[in-house]
Amino acid sequence: MPISPYKSESGKDLIVQSYQNLLEQWQVPVQEVDIPSRFGVTHVVVAGAAERPPLLLFHGVGDNSALMWVYNIQALARHFYVIAIDTMGGPGKSVPNETYKKSFDAAVWIDEILAWFKLEAVHVAGVSNGAYLASYYTITNPAKVRKMVGMAGGIKTNMLRMAMVFLPEALLPASEKTTRKLLRKLCAPSTSAVFEDNPEIMTHWTYLLKYFNNRTMMYHKYRRFKKEELSILKEKAVFLIGEYDKLSYYPSAIQSLQLHQIPYMIVPDAGHGINHEQSDRVNELITDFLVRDVIHSAK
Repeated sequence: MPISPYKSESGKDLIVQSYQNLLEQWQVPVQEVDIPSRFGVTHVVVAGAAERPPLLLFHGVGDNSALMWVYNIQALARHFYVIAIDTMGGPGKSVPNETYKKSFDAAVWIDEILAWFKLEAVHVAGVSNGAYLASYYTITNPAKVRKMVGMAGGIKTNMLRMAMVFLPEALLPASEKTTRKLLRKLCAPSTSAVFEDNPEIMTHWTYLLKYFNNRTMMYHKYRRFKKEELSILKEKAVFLIGEYDKLSYYPSAIQSLQLHQIPYMIVPDAGHGINHEQSDRVNELITDFLVRDVIHSAK
């Protein structure tokens, strides 16, 4: 039996309708595809010409493809065959099943997506938890990943820092006021307007805070990467980190990247919502790295 990432059917309906409203803001032709897998049905949004290099996109915890890529998709679809994936267990349109609860493996899950599209190798990119998924797949299947971009993430996770950022707002009754306070903590001081000035984004975020059952993400298993695994990221990856990102930009996180000689760049005037806050710059950096093989210097 499927398990629902939503606290109620009415809440799910509101999120799905808002999801569609955000897809309309993409302003590019898209195809929504439901892919059967051993872990349930994976929903993806496809944009861009099929003859372009394939690029898999992974969003973070507590959001979905429609929200995550609204300010990036037009630029990326000009260069890539974009496959934006709703994470299994997240508040998108993917539907997990009982096997997901018992034995979910992100690498196997992503493998099945590639197989469905008949793709042998892809670029991958992700934000926050999506950066972990992109890293994990690159490490476990290096022959299938050409290059990888991790945003608002790294190779070190600090759960205490995460709790300090998301609390107490994550425990308060969901409202637009609560959403605004949380976004201002996550963003650079001058950039939260990219969220707050878009009514549909604010509505969608508020619905997610109110109706997403985040316990469905507990079936994702996370592990610390070994030194020899990190050498794979050294050759294939770059990390883009906002200078105001409390979750990714702190001394030990940066030192870990430096220790393992993994390329990274600090993006000015950006926080954890880096690809929204500095969308033009991030779109350019992604394209430069994946298409032109350019790695910009860290700050």
